[in-house]
Amino acid sequence: MVRMTRSKTFQAYLPSCHRTYSCIHCRAHLANHDELISKSFQGSQGRAYLFNSVVNIGCGPAEERVLLTGLHAVADIYCENCKTTLGWKYEHAFESSQKYKEGKFIIELAHMIKDNGWD
Repeated sequence: MVRMTRSKTFQAYLPSCHRTYSCIHCRAHLANHDELISKSFQGSQGRAYLFNSVVNIGCGPAEERVLLTGLHAVADIYCENCKTTLGWKYEHAFESSQKYKEGKFIIELAHMIKDNGWD
């Protein structure tokens, strides 16, 4: 017996008129370029970007980690479509100078591709 399965559709599609970032593994949309805060972050696998908001991601449990900028409570984020770990979400910053990161998302460049209108 052959069972037919339908491929999963993304939860959210970003407008095609904007430059976007997608999962390099399955091309699910992740973030609009307008949500980019900084390109000068370091992930566990190299360079990473900080975003205000992202789509099509799942979030693991928060845990305390000592990062380059001190102690933070972070939760790993993964692509909701292909389940690849992409980076993390800052849940809590323990140092006042790092509070701006709370609620923001890190996605590592190793897991992103640029889509729509990049030159």
